[in-house]
Amino acid sequence: MQNDAKAPAPAPTTTTAQGAGYLTEQSADQMSAKTYIGQSVYNGQNKSIGSIDDLILQKQGGIVAAIVGVGGFLGLGQKNVAVPFDKITATQNAQDGSMKLTTTETAESLKAAPEFKTLSMQASEKAAKTPATAAVPGTDTTTTSSTTNK
Repeated sequence: MQNDAKAPAPAPTTTTAQGAGYLTEQSADQMSAKTYIGQSVYNGQNKSIGSIDDLILQKQGGIVAAIVGVGGFLGLGQKNVAVPFDKITATQNAQDGSMKLTTTETAESLKAAPEFKTLSMQASEKAAKTPATAAVPGTDTTTTSSTTNK
């Protein structure tokens, strides 16, 4: 009996190199999170208005917002603002490969924006607002009655 099975057609090539379904190379239109975190963000007048402290990701993938620390000095007194990711533009310097992050936001608009709160910050605030359960005297199960110790 002759085997008429044909070899599968080669998969179409894409701009992202892959090996067994895994990325093997970073493409020109992809960036590492390290490129963003810690970087200054500049306004339209080329003035630094804060730096990126974190990125907020969707569980299914994709970046929702960049957490920009604004105000303060050396991290003291600053607040974190979640800037929608589509408001931040990354431009790569063709000569040295460095990235510059810019936004249409201003220092004033970010300082006036509401502070971003992580899930743990929200939980801490909720716990602080919830009154502690007061102990009712005589209901402690660790005490023993004097009548049982004869």
